[in-house]
Amino acid sequence: MTAIRTDKELEQFRNLMEVPSQFEEGFNWTSLAGALFIAMLMVPGAMYMNLLAGMGVGPAAQWVTVILFIEVARRAHKHLKRAEIFILFFMAGAIMQQQQFAGLLWNQFFVQSRASIGLGVADTIPHWYAPGDPEVLALRSFLHPAWYPAVGLIIFQTLLGRLNVTILSYGLFRIASDVEKLPFPMAPIGAQGILALAEQQTEESKRSRGQEDEGSWRWRVFSIGGILGLSFGLLYMALPTITGALFDEPITILPIPFTDWTPKTSKYLSAVATGMSLNLGQLIVGMVLPFYAMLGSFVGLMMQVVANPALHHFGLLPSWNTADDTIQTMFHNHIDFYFSFTIGIALAIAAAGIFQVFRSLRIRRKERRRKEELLGSAEEERVSPYRGVPPGRGDIRTPWILATYLFTSMSYILVSGWLIDWHPNVMVVLFFFAFLYQPFISYVTARLEGMAGQVMQIPFVREAAFILSGYSGDVKIWFLPVPIQNFGRRTVFYRQAELTGTKFWSIWKAELTLVPIVLLSSIFFAEFIWRLAEIPSANYPYAQKMWELGAAQQCIIFSSTLGRFSQFQEAFRPEYLAAGAGFGLLLFFVMWFLNLPIMLIYGTIRGLNNTLPHVVLPQFIGALIGKFYFQRKLGLKWREYIPVVAAGFACGMGLITVLAVGLNFLATAVIRIPF
Repeated sequence: MTAIRTDKELEQFRNLMEVPSQFEEGFNWTSLAGALFIAMLMVPGAMYMNLLAGMGVGPAAQWVTVILFIEVARRAHKHLKRAEIFILFFMAGAIMQQQQFAGLLWNQFFVQSRASIGLGVADTIPHWYAPGDPEVLALRSFLHPAWYPAVGLIIFQTLLGRLNVTILSYGLFRIASDVEKLPFPMAPIGAQGILALAEQQTEESKRSRGQEDEGSWRWRVFSIGGILGLSFGLLYMALPTITGALFDEPITILPIPFTDWTPKTSKYLSAVATGMSLNLGQLIVGMVLPFYAMLGSFVGLMMQVVANPALHHFGLLPSWNTADDTIQTMFHNHIDFYFSFTIGIALAIAAAGIFQVFRSLRIRRKERRRKEELLGSAEEERVSPYRGVPPGRGDIRTPWILATYLFTSMSYILVSGWLIDWHPNVMVVLFFFAFLYQPFISYVTARLEGMAGQVMQIPFVREAAFILSGYSGDVKIWFLPVPIQNFGRRTVFYRQAELTGTKFWSIWKAELTLVPIVLLSSIFFAEFIWRLAEIPSANYPYAQKMWELGAAQQCIIFSSTLGRFSQFQEAFRPEYLAAGAGFGLLLFFVMWFLNLPIMLIYGTIRGLNNTLPHVVLPQFIGALIGKFYFQRKLGLKWREYIPVVAAGFACGMGLITVLAVGLNFLATAVIRIPF
């Protein structure tokens, strides 16, 4: 029994898959070849897409890699096991997500951004984050010696971070899944595509023997999504990517990242950002995610649309004016009101999550006592809390998990202490993060992920701790490698591995292989892309449009330790924070009392979090189409179909985008050859 009431929508996700009886080794030479393929061909495309449209290749790279290797294996008369497909899929995704040196592209922009210079932040940015010398930055090369400290710090964080998240999230998974028997309702979504590809091999094998397999539907559904992704990607991503290399300005038919209606609606909706993302992928995301989560986001957004004109009327949003576009509207609202209000909202979400976790623990204890009274003894439970763990899964002993936690935490503390000159109050903060906050937030998140597929993060903890430490005079403290990770986020990944019958040792072998590949490929292609053109520039519309806003929002926090009046003091209003926390808690418990779906509650609070409407609207439209057309037409089968369609769509988008990026690189290199 869990802390949340039975949610029919979550039950649909829980029952999609079952744990197999046997586990297989998934890491081999095929996995290594797949990792190299991704590093050489997909990484540059992912970096380019992030700059162009604010989205990476992500799942597309994973599906492209897996499909390619399945086809190669088929021609060699071999059959890839589900575990092998899962490890290939995992390694491809890990390389896409761990492009650490791509972050240096942001670093070089931030130190010379208008916001950091204007607020006096740039002058005190440490050299181990980015060099501040304009002559060095003008060279556009990370191989200059001035960049070596920043490169070294990234290598340190990569090594410790991968060890941390891999082993410690596994330990939390064992607690949440093996001891507390939580269902992890969202895990089957990530595993459905693996089954699609495994079934495709079986289907082709039967066809080669003259047999038909009517039950193998996943590959056909995946192919439909792939065609949609290819067709849309040609218009949305490939056209501006290729023309950006041939002309001074890229040709863009569908606005990237969104179409902006704010200047046109400002007369009727004061201080409200309006517009819509025309990315078809957002529509599909709305179909994949739980309907009530999307409905809640839309409800919360509508509350914000009603509230903002009233807030402006009463003088709480004084910076906004009718000429502001979406970016300016969001920033002005952020400074005037939502910076503090959204901290309060996020605190309400965190409090609600903690409430669920502790309520579930209390109910679990009552259930245990009831069983003890019925059985007369709980001797078996005391002896073996891990009873029922599938044999052959590849588990490791608890002492190794604890040793990893102590080693990585102390390493972070010692390196951060050295960088900050052993500031005594900051050292206290580092120990607090490592040995109190980090294990607490990780455990609570692991339970929420296991119960309802939700991730919890208490906002402003890092910022508040640094400000209260009394540190001032520069901004070095904000760039420390702080031990404040949330390991509970990755517990669902181990559940997916379990559902596909993959031994956990395969994952750890893959991680050891990935680290050097990721580091080398990411710095090589970050260097190459930076040399092609300034970042941001007209060639990268998303970076050009959104990065300055991101820098301005970061500088609000960073300016708090400069030792003088700052924009942070202007934006931080305790009364608005309290209003956000109170309203969020009231809303949560009213909806809880009315027995509304959990996803609706979290979605509504998300929509109130100064959310960009351009993404919420297409996601909500997708949710409506999925719920009231496809689900009525196909029944519960729709819940199995749509994750596979989404995987195919991502694959198609990735294929066409990687091809376009390759043509862009080729055209740029040829055009720039001096004759």
